Amino acid sequence: MGSRVISIAKEFYNTLRSLQDQESNNPCIYEEDTQILKMNGDKIPVLNTYCGNQPLFICEQPVPKIYEPDDQPMTKTSNCANEDTANEDTANEDTANDDDAEDDANSLPELGPQPLTIMKARQLLSWYTLSQNANVSAVDNNPALHPLWVRCDMSDPARTAWVGAETVRTGNKVSAVKLYSITCKGSTVDKKALITLDVLKQEHKKRHPPSSTAIKGSARFSLFGSTVVENTTVESQSSVTVDFKWSHVESVLETPPLSSTATLNIRVAIGDMRSPMYEMYRELEFLQSLADGLRTGETEWMEPLESTSAVNLTKAFLEELQGTAKTLQEDAAKTAENSKPTTDMDTPIFNSFLERGDLDFVEQLWVRMRKSVTSYQDIGDCLKLVTEALRYGDIKPWIHRDSSSSLSKLILQSYHQQIDHVSLAGVTPVHMLLEMGLDKMRKDYINYLIGEELTTLNHLCYFLSTEVDPQEQVIRLRKLHHLLEVIMTCGTFLGLPYDRLFLLTQSCLQHYKTYPYDEEHEFKLQIKPALISHFYQK
Repeated sequence: MGSRVISIAKEFYNTLRSLQDQESNNPCIYEEDTQILKMNGDKIPVLNTYCGNQPLFICEQPVPKIYEPDDQPMTKTSNCANEDTANEDTANEDTANDDDAEDDANSLPELGPQPLTIMKARQLLSWYTLSQNANVSAVDNNPALHPLWVRCDMSDPARTAWVGAETVRTGNKVSAVKLYSITCKGSTVDKKALITLDVLKQEHKKRHPPSSTAIKGSARFSLFGSTVVENTTVESQSSVTVDFKWSHVESVLETPPLSSTATLNIRVAIGDMRSPMYEMYRELEFLQSLADGLRTGETEWMEPLESTSAVNLTKAFLEELQGTAKTLQEDAAKTAENSKPTTDMDTPIFNSFLERGDLDFVEQLWVRMRKSVTSYQDIGDCLKLVTEALRYGDIKPWIHRDSSSSLSKLILQSYHQQIDHVSLAGVTPVHMLLEMGLDKMRKDYINYLIGEELTTLNHLCYFLSTEVDPQEQVIRLRKLHHLLEVIMTCGTFLGLPYDRLFLLTQSCLQHYKTYPYDEEHEFKLQIKPALISHFYQK
């Protein structure tokens, strides 16, 4: 029996060690009934008291699968921080008040992480503790394991919400394991039922007579994320939370004073239909599909947004240019005006942010093609029509001076009746269309960022470089799009003022010059509590 327990402890240790050594934070399923996650302690406010920002392991039940009416299995996932992003959590080493945990579990059971039984939690802690014995595993030759915390179902008499274990080292050797237990009495609407600060101080002095006592307040509020509308959950992978910290605490569960320090934690996943950037996201996805097709040889064509074929749209566009006697600038203005919806009700929100009125010929051609092409043949046929019209002098379109696409260079050559021969065989048309999209979308982003005075061209050089290969250009453009999604979320939904948006823009630009694209990254922004007091004071 003893040898079997030791063997299980070794196996558990090896699982944790493997998870700790991985760079990714993907969850690990252990023994089918336990999910182990690696995250920072500040993601869960009630654990932040003990762990701060250090990495740790969280054990809980895997999120159950929800089956739709058509019997297609679908896995529901959630952010583990959701359960504990209650208005405030007050905890000491043995007890904690987690007022909103039960309410959240009742209203959004499908979103919250699932706890383990107290027996299972104690078993996991036993394996963790046993594995730290040098006679069981080679702990002396490895860095210490991260602390282990297990989410419990509060089914025991003490209503245990969390149990945890943390190694204590003397030099390079593990000398002890410190155990934690956090209990929860449940939610209450009557603050009088809660322990007072004076009683809390007295309890602390009983347990730690020689120590001095300092009380600090902390709270986390969720400002943006998944919502419930008429019993229907509108899920979102984006979230904006705010962490408050303050001294001079006067009561348990008090509202953070305006003198608090407040930090926004901003995590935005692109593609949210509520975002003002959603239409721009669809455009970026088409661009990404072209890049992926060039890289893999297979392209997943998006559903066309136009009922007219790409070739017919291109023909009509060229005929419009040929049949007018107005200046090219007036043609472009007319085309842009005619392409706009006739009613304000149908205008996408993003138009007021990013739509430009100075689209040149290549950009207008891109808009038509990206909404209608469904095959490589479509792209080749459309570009063949354009190059032939240029070669025979049927059109003399205007383009922006700084346009860098292959088609733009052909147009410049057409001004002097000298056009290089271009073979539209193979993947050349796709390369040309990709360049057109990169050129157009870069100008869209520049137009907004510089127009709003959020940055300068010098700070955008990394993202706008055409010296790198097209695949890298798409990655950098995606970074720029993600940055704009972050800015739009904070500007549109939180109403942050210009100085905070400017600072956030610089922070995001600096981050993405160094780190890879990552929608899971959490951007931090210091703000004054007064800016968002209307969100949390009620």
